[in-house]
Amino acid sequence: MALTLFSDPPETLVAELLAGVRAHNAAHLGAETSRPLAVEVRDAQGRLLGGLSGRTIYRQFLIDLLWVAEDARGQGLGRQLMAAAEAEARQRGCVAAQLDTLDFQAPHFYAKLGFETVGRVSGIPANPERFFLLKRYA
Repeated sequence: MALTLFSDPPETLVAELLAGVRAHNAAHLGAETSRPLAVEVRDAQGRLLGGLSGRTIYRQFLIDLLWVAEDARGQGLGRQLMAAAEAEARQRGCVAAQLDTLDFQAPHFYAKLGFETVGRVSGIPANPERFFLLKRYA
């Protein structure tokens, strides 16, 4: 047996690990139907004002990131991005959305959109509190 540590893992290793996880998941959940889902908003000059990226898998919408440019905040763009992405997730058959956020980012924003805190990580020195959020679709 040989244990190797990588700071920059080879793509082949990551692909092999992913294949192993997918095979294990398929044995428990059936065939994977993971699909990327992203939405963006740009101004008239083509500058990115914000966007959202995630994926739908096993009837859930997993949100990886949401960002709105500093000068475009407070105009409802985040809410519009979320609404568009969640509408598509529901079209794909999702019954819930999940994400995590830090205390200085947007836990209150997501709460206004109907997300509930289902977990927290706090008390780690020099680290912000992390919230794990879930929104069930009716």
